[in-house]
Amino acid sequence: MKMNYFVFGTNDMSKAIGFYDAFFQDTGVHKGQAMGRMTLWTNGDFMFAVAEPFNGEPATNGNGTMLGLNLGSKQEVERLHQKALTLGGQSEGEPAVRSGRFSAYFRDLDQNKICLFA
Repeated sequence: MKMNYFVFGTNDMSKAIGFYDAFFQDTGVHKGQAMGRMTLWTNGDFMFAVAEPFNGEPATNGNGTMLGLNLGSKQEVERLHQKALTLGGQSEGEPAVRSGRFSAYFRDLDQNKICLFA
């Protein structure tokens, strides 16, 4: 079994697209489809999307929900954590070794939590 995509809800599609366009720049992950209520980014094996909820209710972040991105190097963890903060994200844990892995945490503009690790 292999997870191949992850979707975060958003209440401001244009801000979310701007954040993730800039965040994924220079990572090999590129915007794929942008249609209606959903926009996705992919590198072929991995897909990530932001979407306005199908039921029309406001998007909320899941308490205890987190997306983990394996970046392959300590330098990339540090670079993308700082980039997320520069783009308006909020730190949820500065880069450091945790549970034997180098990792950092942040929340995006909709308060969704992301772990970057190597």
